Amino acid sequence: MSEELKNKLFDKKESGWKKINEDEKTKIAELSKKYMDFLNKSKTEREFVKNARKLADEHGYKDIMEFSSLKPGDKIYFINRNKSMYLAIIGTENIENGLHIIGSHVDSPRLDLKPNPLCEDTGLAYFTTHYYGGIKKYQWTTIPLSIHGTIVKTNGEKIDICIGEDENDPIFTITDLLPHLAQDQMQKKLKDGIDGEDLKLLIGSIPYNDEKGTDLIKLNILNILNKKYGITEADLSSSEIEVVPAFKARSLGLDESLIAAYGQDDKVCAYTSLAAMLELESVKNTAVCILSDKEEIGSVGNTGMESHMFDFFISEILNKLGINKPNLLDKVFCFSKMLSSDVDAGFDPIYASVSDKHNAGFLGKGISINKYTGSRGKSGASDANAEYVAWVRNVLEKNDIKYQIAELGKVDIGGGGTIAYIIANKGADVIDCGVPVLSMHAPYEVTSKYDVYSAYKAYTAFWKE
Repeated sequence: MSEELKNKLFDKKESGWKKINEDEKTKIAELSKKYMDFLNKSKTEREFVKNARKLADEHGYKDIMEFSSLKPGDKIYFINRNKSMYLAIIGTENIENGLHIIGSHVDSPRLDLKPNPLCEDTGLAYFTTHYYGGIKKYQWTTIPLSIHGTIVKTNGEKIDICIGEDENDPIFTITDLLPHLAQDQMQKKLKDGIDGEDLKLLIGSIPYNDEKGTDLIKLNILNILNKKYGITEADLSSSEIEVVPAFKARSLGLDESLIAAYGQDDKVCAYTSLAAMLELESVKNTAVCILSDKEEIGSVGNTGMESHMFDFFISEILNKLGINKPNLLDKVFCFSKMLSSDVDAGFDPIYASVSDKHNAGFLGKGISINKYTGSRGKSGASDANAEYVAWVRNVLEKNDIKYQIAELGKVDIGGGGTIAYIIANKGADVIDCGVPVLSMHAPYEVTSKYDVYSAYKAYTAFWKE
């Protein structure tokens, strides 16, 4: 009797793998392969947007600037400085009744080259770096690293570079101290074991022509770069060059149930929302997909969500629908619904002490919903109201999508933030809804293929509602 009552009343979090059929297993495997292939060629925000645009073009989307007017069914996008992107399908419902928005970010923690990065020191050449986003610095030493980015010359010429991903390319690394001589280093707190200034990328050791003189190794490196890309040292100052892990995205585990890859925060949500958007043909409420930049450093700058570029995109939609008027943009936002599609901290039994098991997201148990994020007393949180949480639950349950309601760790342990509060500040209903991740912000993060598929299904259902 008690077991029957438990089955009726308890909110059980069971593995999603238990009840899936062979057809679903095939769909999970197919989506996961496409996702991993996309990740391997989209390690930076510029690369993600470039490849997203290519997919959008293939699925009938066009730049909004090519339209003089818009009508239901039109598929549009806008590229913001090659580092963020907004896509939309115009719905049949009056847009004044609000948008259905899913927003993720395509930047990830990494190392950026300093403005004047190239130096030589005691027989070795280095690129000096400045880390981007929240990282554990020690994790970035002694691993294979690659260089991605764009160099812009004063004549306007753009040069894209990617070194270290092809099997025939050289790779790079950041050295660490051998344990035999690291007694002082190992007495330090973990966060102080590696200084930010010591994250120097080793890039060469051969002097130019064995001539006598100074900085001949630096000269040889510049000569190599000049021959291959036609650049000088000064051109590095007008570049955006990122150092990222050279690891490939791979299936993880003997059962191949997991994915190991760099940058899954938040490209896992960005890719699944993009994939869901590209398969939509018609919608009731205008569907909008945000692929934003700079979330890892506070969503600042003109490619981050704090800028007015997203407002510009929606205003252009209103203009080209021929209905824009004073305060209409505000009205549209106030009646909109949004899923802030960002990742959640997956429960890790090795580090169980930082999580409340009753309020944690578990790998393999479906998409994770965070009613609020923030830290300590919900500082910086966007706290979704009960009515909207119930609305989202209804969408997921009637589409048989597994989900779990979670928090980002124990109270007072830490916390985090997403872009949710930015759209919530415009008046929309917003809740965080994404994939649980192990080793978040590390050079190699882990997700469950089941959860990736659940995210794709959840985002599809949200837009079709």
